[in-house]
Amino acid sequence: MAVIDLRSDTVAMPSPEMRQAMATAELGDDVFGDDPTVNRLLEVAAGRLGKEAAVFIPSGTMGNVLGVAVNAGRGEELIADAQSHVFIFETAGAAALAGVQIRPVSTESGVMTPEQIAASVRPRDDPHQPISAAITFEDTHNLHGGIVWPLEALRAASDAAHAHGMRVHLDGARIFNAAIAQEVGVAEIAACADTVTFCLSKGLACPAGSIFLGSREDVEQAHRWRKRLGGAMRQTGVLAAAGLIALDKMVDRLAEDHANARTLAEGLAELPGVRCDLSRVQTNLVFFELEKMTAPAFNDECAKRGVLGDWSGPARMRFVTHYGISTQDVQAALQVCEDVLSA
Repeated sequence: MAVIDLRSDTVAMPSPEMRQAMATAELGDDVFGDDPTVNRLLEVAAGRLGKEAAVFIPSGTMGNVLGVAVNAGRGEELIADAQSHVFIFETAGAAALAGVQIRPVSTESGVMTPEQIAASVRPRDDPHQPISAAITFEDTHNLHGGIVWPLEALRAASDAAHAHGMRVHLDGARIFNAAIAQEVGVAEIAACADTVTFCLSKGLACPAGSIFLGSREDVEQAHRWRKRLGGAMRQTGVLAAAGLIALDKMVDRLAEDHANARTLAEGLAELPGVRCDLSRVQTNLVFFELEKMTAPAFNDECAKRGVLGDWSGPARMRFVTHYGISTQDVQAALQVCEDVLSA
């Protein structure tokens, strides 16, 4: 039985061209800074996002830890969306590793307004409260359905944060999805943040790795934190080679994933017992609610029929389209969902 894996875009397999590049990559030692393939990837990434410097790291979670540690000090506070990855899914790394407290702010769709930012800033003349040192935004926003921050809203939020003396970190795990969805240059989005991280291993289909970017000073600090966290690797060019192919060949095709997600969402919304907010299906993530069966039960029955998904609540499901999922796969998945719901 063929399996249609919609659990995440992290399950996307590297392309044949990536595998060839990995096998033949010119290598050095990245800890010594002399892996030519890594250095080329960092140069390309920094140029693409309009930042001075970059560093290769194992994961997006590490990238966010670096974003916290570089932008806020121990005993200080980072403001974040209440449904953000850094607050929900990173095992309190900000506190455990960087000594930084997160102040969660509830939003309607992951987009924080200047007014919400102003209301969340701690008074600096009150010694009982921590200093509001930094803020983080997530674009696209996972738990809010893969929504994209409108560029003007992101700029306004960034300006508000800077006006209050805070630094801005952007969790851009899927920043290229955001750029493609808005038809803007990725550097325009990255310009709204002092530091940014993006994943190579999600929609860009690399086997592993993320990139952290910022000023040369920020990246120098990030290098030290990478070493402290055990994230410094040696012949990393094996992974960086795939990243170079990804930035060259895999970005524009993200539009295919978005189109497939839209088709999937529209098909799900037509099924009895399914609620899907189509206004939030803006990229490659599809969240939907089940009215007549639990999400774990639905997920199990789909898996028996060859469709893998992910549930994130008693009745909430998530499907993610990615490289390797075709339009035919989408139609087959919809048929499986219909069969499960009507059984």
